[in-house]
Amino acid sequence: MAGIAEMIPPSDIAITLAEMKASVAVQLLSLERQKLPSYILGCDQILVCEDQIYNKPVDAVAAKSQLMALSGKTHQLFTAVVLFRHGNRIWHYLSVADITMRELESDFIDVYLKHVGDVALISPASYQIEGLGAQLLSNIKGCHYGILGIPLLELLAILREHGLTVHEKK
Repeated sequence: MAGIAEMIPPSDIAITLAEMKASVAVQLLSLERQKLPSYILGCDQILVCEDQIYNKPVDAVAAKSQLMALSGKTHQLFTAVVLFRHGNRIWHYLSVADITMRELESDFIDVYLKHVGDVALISPASYQIEGLGAQLLSNIKGCHYGILGIPLLELLAILREHGLTVHEKK
């Protein structure tokens, strides 16, 4: 029998994790301030390739294993953002990017991991597109901001709808 997580779509997992983060922040801030915070944002990402979810690697061996498994393949990055207002979820958005990794040689991965060091351990699949990880990729289809961790344009749109905009100081 498959585990529960295996039966839940990655998009739902990403949204649920983002909502849980925001919910915990609401609870903690409510206790600290004795009132509900106005707005709280939660975000999370899930990386999936061939129906396997990739977590942050625990060490360089796991990082190399992830990169070898993704070499030459397209994977999906699900980025969820959830907005709470006065303790209630009022909005969520899911950004999905298709990212193709070029074919990587084992020796190249070793050199890459040596150069990035522990930075490889902070992201699923052991890379960040804004750094040296960009050289691992051959194609990206999706929102750049979503890949970086937050679908910014969609978030800014909902914030404007709620009157949260940049104003000139008087």
